[in-house]
Amino acid sequence: MTGIPKQVHTLADGRELIYFDDPDSALPAERRADERELPPRPSTAQMRQDVLTGEWVTVAAARQTRVMLPPAHLDPLSPQTPGNPSEIPSAYDVAVFENRSPSFGPDPGEGPADLSGLALGRSATAVGRCEVVCFSPEHEGSFGSLSRERARTVIEAWADRTAELSALPGVAQVFPFENRGEAIGVTLRHPHGQIYAYPYITPRTQRLLAAIEEYGPSLQADLLAFEQKGERIVLSGEHWTAFVPYAARWPVEVHLMPHAQVPDFAATTHAQREELSTLYLRLLRGVDALYDDPTPYIAAWHQAPVRSHRDSVRLTLQLTSPRRGADKLKYLAGSEAAMGAWVADIPPEHQAERLREAIAHADETNPV
Repeated sequence: MTGIPKQVHTLADGRELIYFDDPDSALPAERRADERELPPRPSTAQMRQDVLTGEWVTVAAARQTRVMLPPAHLDPLSPQTPGNPSEIPSAYDVAVFENRSPSFGPDPGEGPADLSGLALGRSATAVGRCEVVCFSPEHEGSFGSLSRERARTVIEAWADRTAELSALPGVAQVFPFENRGEAIGVTLRHPHGQIYAYPYITPRTQRLLAAIEEYGPSLQADLLAFEQKGERIVLSGEHWTAFVPYAARWPVEVHLMPHAQVPDFAATTHAQREELSTLYLRLLRGVDALYDDPTPYIAAWHQAPVRSHRDSVRLTLQLTSPRRGADKLKYLAGSEAAMGAWVADIPPEHQAERLREAIAHADETNPV
């Protein structure tokens, strides 16, 4: 965390708040206390097992109270003002806090549950943690609108939180992500992301682990080498390569992988983080340059499980967007939504060519 100060505070209802300051921040070291009168935190949600798949579904009724696209003067992620009792008491560069309406929450004293096996009517407490990562105090924007210096601070925050959350009892996997755009279902325009600390290995990662078991531990290394020889590369540096995958499902889909075996953000080196802060911004600005207005997306940072497969599962960004044209979205209908059988609308090679052109245009008009 060289040059990026970290301060840990507590909100009025006991949730944790962490400030990460830019290296050249002009903010004062002192931060205000949260003096709001808040109701108690909601009880930790319940998980129920789908016996047909073995997957766990969280039932979190508290999420129904989330704020929906508030005006700037009532933005819950902006610094507090006399008229806006937001979640963050002080001015900040980057702030991380426990979600007020989480899908996973504190252990009520039961201890980690045994989630193995399959049975009818199984339930368990949804122990884990959900955090909000505020990229900036600005009301509108996304990761791609940040400065390179601020992007670097956010990457440090991701690394710090990955390490801290991985150390919590019962946490099996840590997932940083950004939802961008109302077409994705975003409820706040404020530039922010989230981090989920799950009590289980997610279904998507379980499928990857099954593929590694069948193929061998070099699966992701071989995949990267395969893509580096092809025509779907969109951006590359000394430590990272971005490409449209051979079997892309979404109209816009880009994967970004480190060249070295790195299981998660906490394991990345200083040099890898430095390069990522530039390459990732170039990629996101290129995605936005595909059309005349910003593209909705999910930026999902897949990380290795906390306690297994650290030498074979590689940190990977999978950025996906349903946008298949200037005014068209891909909706998951019968085959995809019901059966998980995908039909791609755009050839991956064609989309890679368009992304390379868009990144080159963004480099000229909106350089990092």
